[in-house]
Amino acid sequence: MSPDAPSPPASLGAPAARDAWTADDGFLAELEACLRLRNTPGLGPRTWKRIFDRYPSAAEALADVRAFGAQGLCDDAVAGTLARGLSIPAARREMEAAAAKGLLPIPYFHAAYPARLRELPDPPAVLYVVGDARLLGGPSVAMVGARQCSRYGFAAAFDIASGLAASGITVVSGLAFGIDRQAHLGGLTGPGRSVAVCGTGLDLVYPDANMDVWRALAEDGAIVSEFAPGTPPQAQNFPIRNRVIAGLSLGVMVVEAASRSGSLITARLALEQGREVFALPGPVNLPTYAGCHALLSQGARLVQTADDIVAALARELGACVDAPRPAPPVRPAKAVVRAVPVARTGERARPAGPKVRPAAPPAPGRRPAPAPLPDGLSDLEAAIAGLLGDGSKRHIDALATALGAPSGPVSQALVLLEMKGLVRKWPGMYYTRDVEG
Repeated sequence: MSPDAPSPPASLGAPAARDAWTADDGFLAELEACLRLRNTPGLGPRTWKRIFDRYPSAAEALADVRAFGAQGLCDDAVAGTLARGLSIPAARREMEAAAAKGLLPIPYFHAAYPARLRELPDPPAVLYVVGDARLLGGPSVAMVGARQCSRYGFAAAFDIASGLAASGITVVSGLAFGIDRQAHLGGLTGPGRSVAVCGTGLDLVYPDANMDVWRALAEDGAIVSEFAPGTPPQAQNFPIRNRVIAGLSLGVMVVEAASRSGSLITARLALEQGREVFALPGPVNLPTYAGCHALLSQGARLVQTADDIVAALARELGACVDAPRPAPPVRPAKAVVRAVPVARTGERARPAGPKVRPAAPPAPGRRPAPAPLPDGLSDLEAAIAGLLGDGSKRHIDALATALGAPSGPVSQALVLLEMKGLVRKWPGMYYTRDVEG
């Protein structure tokens, strides 16, 4: 990032960030304890994971720090550093900087910390968030790929991301140029929205030309980092960042990747974490697809559309619908798309324009009563099927309004009902119980 690059204004921080910094002393003590662990030399994520597994909170762990050595949690020298409080000044400086920038802190034991990240052997001790932190706990799919991408990959990334978001799935990516940028823009078109995971402090935007996407994510999605404010975009940060991209997600979609790329690192991390890996097949003469073809030959799931991913994750998505996350009303994504250079051709790829909802299709004629609903549906699925039981054709927004439910969980439930053969999807996001057409 250039030295004079614009910093994101602190006013874009979520109101929850302001509330966090005026929270009770217990929250701030817990945050400080997590930051003390992270700022202690010789103590890394795998070590503090062992500590977190042993204690109910970071603050209680540090109160018992002199027992760490005897329990085999860390060596005596590191425990002594913690006991003497040598990392307290660094932890407090970081807290002051984050508060001044309006960042929302989420320490490891907080209820808002994403449960999937706690499954990692090396989880972040603290996350900082700008935007809607609730997106971190919902159903997500990561999309990664080349910065210098082809026109084919450029268009596919947007289409697949927008399809996932329309199904209520959050698109996670890394805020880079090329595939990442298109993934975020596609995600912001639907109720699933998008989350960016950064390899810098959240007071920096890297690359700075993605400021428009950063602002759109701050407004309608979320941006997250485990790095302290002021952390520059150093090369070693991005593999660390990639494990969080994979960890937040139910699966990782590689849209376009050469045989040696950071996207393949993310795919490997996803496999190690027990996540699904998906890949888009591309032209055999493009070297930027060699990595995708290698993944497919090793057993990755071939993807052509978002529906392929939704079908593969049906069981995981079903669990998310059974316990839908709260979400604020969805606002239309801002028109922030900007063309970027396309590799090797010198041309510029033209991003897809905003989608226009078509006029309502004609109401269906008289139809027989639908078959009784099977057992095993979630409450939300049963409620949607009940609304459609009168033979009407309804838009997803009308269903969400009638149920008083957020669009994301309603969209997920509709996808599952469609896969079970209980509803039919029509153009323009309309649905009926008439599956025969």
